[in-house]
Amino acid sequence: MFSLCAALLIIAATVTISAQAQGGGRGAGGRGAGAAAPAEPPANLPRWAYGYLEAGVTPPPAAPAAPDDGSPKTLAGSTGKFTLTQVRDGFGPADWYPGDHPTMPDIVAHGRRDANVRACGLCHYPNGKGRPENAAVAGLPVSYFIQQLHDYRDGVRKSADPGKANVTAMIAIAKGLTEDEIRATAEYFGSMKWTPWIKVVESQTAPKVRVAAGLFVATGSETEPIGQRIVEVSEDNAREALRDPRAGFIAYVPVGSVKRGEALVKTGAGRTTACGICHGADLKGLGPVPGLAGRSPSYAARQLTDMQTGARSGVWADLMKPVVAKLTPQDVIDISAYTASLTP
Repeated sequence: MFSLCAALLIIAATVTISAQAQGGGRGAGGRGAGAAAPAEPPANLPRWAYGYLEAGVTPPPAAPAAPDDGSPKTLAGSTGKFTLTQVRDGFGPADWYPGDHPTMPDIVAHGRRDANVRACGLCHYPNGKGRPENAAVAGLPVSYFIQQLHDYRDGVRKSADPGKANVTAMIAIAKGLTEDEIRATAEYFGSMKWTPWIKVVESQTAPKVRVAAGLFVATGSETEPIGQRIVEVSEDNAREALRDPRAGFIAYVPVGSVKRGEALVKTGAGRTTACGICHGADLKGLGPVPGLAGRSPSYAARQLTDMQTGARSGVWADLMKPVVAKLTPQDVIDISAYTASLTP
């Protein structure tokens, strides 16, 4: 019998490319500047998981992408020096810490311009960590990674939010990849272990944020009630702007959500099946089944929702639709918070 966590297989394996990769702008999510996207998501979606502010909230003015003044930027612990144009280059983005990862295949480091296939390392970073609006791909089983790229290519991986442009972009990119490139990418990211990247904080409040193409960015020190959502932000906006692959994220989750999620994940709580059956008792993976521990809760929630709404089909999603069918919006928050809180 397949479990809720087997449904989350799909969470762990998305290789979504960001709108920044496609458009070269500062934003990094699903709705880059100039994207043809609706102002509002479908009513049945958790707004927070898809990069929308709460209903009725007037967003602060969008910050334009910082212009490149031509000066080289640096990061602590790196010997690299890159201009903003180099940092954002879709066909050869900055590699700040080449000693942190194996030698990248050319498709990961540079993409392939003739097919408009952007470098995987731009959005998912050379270390495979990714960001909340796309995916963490390090440490995924090779066979599962390949299947997900095939699903994108074959049109069976979509988003419940038609405005999520990076999913549309990923479909086009998957169609442009050769089988050798798909395997090389899968083997590269699969060779790295998943390590801590998300810090989960239970709180009654969360930072006030603006949206940069699907990515929440804290606007300062002000906070607001967290309500029924998760707010995931970079631990350092300045480092994230330079696409620092060592700068992780903080996920603010409702008080009590981790404990409630633990009950759902471990027992099913009468609404689903225990996750450890497929993903191992520690949720760090089992054979070809990827781990869930310590990965983005925003991303996890999107994939559960995509399956519930029928936006996702394919080998795994069709099996998991009945498993996720009874989950409530609160269940999705709680499960996502708990799995993210675990040490990978």
